[in-house]
Amino acid sequence: MPPAKKKPVRKKNAAVRKKVVRRKRKPASKKSARRGFPWLKWLLGLTLLAMLVVGGYSLYLSQVVRIKFEGKRWAIPARVYASPLELYVGANLTTERLQAELRALGYRKVKKVGSVAQWSRSGSHFVFQTRDFLFWDGMEPSRRVSLRIGGSTVAALKDAASGKSLDVLRLEPPEIGSIYPSHKEDRVLVRRDELPDHLVAALLAAEDRDYFHHHGINLYSIARALMANVRAGRTVQGGSTLTQQLVKNFFLTPERSLWRKANEALMAIILDARYGKDEILEAYANEVFLGQDGDRAIHGFGLAAYYYFNRPLNELNLAETALLVGLLKGASYYNPRKHPERALQRRNLVLQLMVDQGFIDQKTADKAMKQPLGVGKKGRLSNARHPAFIDLVRRQLQRDYQEEDLTSEGLRIFTTLDPWAQQLLDKQISSGLSSLEKHRKLPAGTLQAAMVLVSPQGGEIRALSGGREAGYAGFNRALDAVRPIGSLIKPVIYLLALSHPDDYSLVTLLEDEPVHLKDARGRVWSPKNYDKKAHGLVPLHRALAKSYNLATVHLGLALGVRNVVSLLHSLGVQRELSPLPSLLLGAVSLSPLEVAQFYQVFAAAGFRSPLRAIREIVDAQGQPLQRYPLEVAQVAEPGPVYLLDRNLVEVMRAGTGRGIRRYLPESLEVAGKTGTT
Repeated sequence: MPPAKKKPVRKKNAAVRKKVVRRKRKPASKKSARRGFPWLKWLLGLTLLAMLVVGGYSLYLSQVVRIKFEGKRWAIPARVYASPLELYVGANLTTERLQAELRALGYRKVKKVGSVAQWSRSGSHFVFQTRDFLFWDGMEPSRRVSLRIGGSTVAALKDAASGKSLDVLRLEPPEIGSIYPSHKEDRVLVRRDELPDHLVAALLAAEDRDYFHHHGINLYSIARALMANVRAGRTVQGGSTLTQQLVKNFFLTPERSLWRKANEALMAIILDARYGKDEILEAYANEVFLGQDGDRAIHGFGLAAYYYFNRPLNELNLAETALLVGLLKGASYYNPRKHPERALQRRNLVLQLMVDQGFIDQKTADKAMKQPLGVGKKGRLSNARHPAFIDLVRRQLQRDYQEEDLTSEGLRIFTTLDPWAQQLLDKQISSGLSSLEKHRKLPAGTLQAAMVLVSPQGGEIRALSGGREAGYAGFNRALDAVRPIGSLIKPVIYLLALSHPDDYSLVTLLEDEPVHLKDARGRVWSPKNYDKKAHGLVPLHRALAKSYNLATVHLGLALGVRNVVSLLHSLGVQRELSPLPSLLLGAVSLSPLEVAQFYQVFAAAGFRSPLRAIREIVDAQGQPLQRYPLEVAQVAEPGPVYLLDRNLVEVMRAGTGRGIRRYLPESLEVAGKTGTT
């Protein structure tokens, strides 16, 4: 029998191999891996991209933080100071004025002087301790002074510690205002070492107890605040650190969004990583908002100390400091002037928090809680006290400085203002106008006034009022009320006449007769005297004393109207003037300041000094920038000016000014001129 065929077996084995091969080509695990790889790839890619974006954005924010934090952080207003009170034996000084000066400087009256900025009084004997002050010409150190007043002058001036007599002493000048940036923020910068320890303790207790231990944000505080807010169903706690609060106010807008909160947290971490805790704390202390004074925003503890307590920050006690820290919660809501009860409760809460966290003991806190708020009616760093004078200072500065320099560089400007004279001036204008209104039966507030007080020899403006409301920064009549000056111009005409001694003297006869002048259009100008009469031939001195219009016109025409205009310009009037005959009777419009300028020459024996409100300017570091020295030019001979002044004394004694003269002491010699338009 032939052997059996094995072909079917080979087919079977082939089938088996084919089946095995198919299984090797389609392993389930490898197919699954190939399908999952793209998902992991995209995840890793997106993660890397996000890290690059966050990293790049963090670098951008880091640059923003660095540029602003290390650059000029704030626009610091120019500080404006009044003239300092200079004391020496023989100086004119009353007990009333000295007390007013000390109070204006924020000195505290005590039984016994024991520290800076305190004073005591026993009869006419005063003891006080001054503050250090950097003047334009050097530092005036703090010293304890003994002063005795005899009558109305300084009778004795000694160093209280050594008993040695002092030749001269300057009190620090009161700060009378600032020239603010356009956004109206104001601040007095303080360094970290100038922050009192109890202020730092109050800040930590009330705002950020872990400030020196976290890295810009405090996750524990955030969680704690979140839980408290969830329980209350509303926002009752905040988890922001001091660093976050600084970032929010210093770098970011007030927008409320998750994006802003994320930026706040990230920038806080960056700020904490780049800068020291003390440097951040210093910036925070100068940035925080602590009140609103009209359109002026009060920023920083340095200015707030003056605004609320009229004293520098380092002179505040524990209770006063706790009040300022309490205002961080809401400066308007806890405003101690408007809401004293709220402010008191908030202050006491801050004190109790300081106890709870071990900064002070309960006895110290209880003593501080019993103290009144101690807030003054108005802080002394405010333009509201002397707005008209500050306006003049600003205008004079604009001739030499750019607006940005005045509002951002922290310049210190020393002026000529005499605070005591300004106080008396404001008081007399207010009471005088009220008396006139009552006498004339006019509605209250009908009348207005402006006044300029100038030292004759130096041309320094010692006081200036722009209206009856001393604290109203509105229309400045002293500078901007340009009105016809009427008979105030007459002394110029008579000075011109007396400057020609061969032709005129005080007894030269003038014609006080009717005048009829025709202009180019054929119109006739016929001035009249105030009493509607003509007085014939009158001596020159009587014509001025009685302010006769007709005699003055005849004299002016004889001298030449153009010559009168020329003399006016020499005396300091800078406006263009038309040489018309009506100018001889005051048909020329000037401001009170401009009139004061040419009358200053009469009081200074013919020497003109440009009126000035500024003495010196120094930069923020106390380096001198510019002085405004006395400038003198002789514009009239002393002889004729002397004769004119004697004539102006007659105006006050027997002429049109005698109604004013009767209010003044007989011993006082007064020269003046009235003017009516």
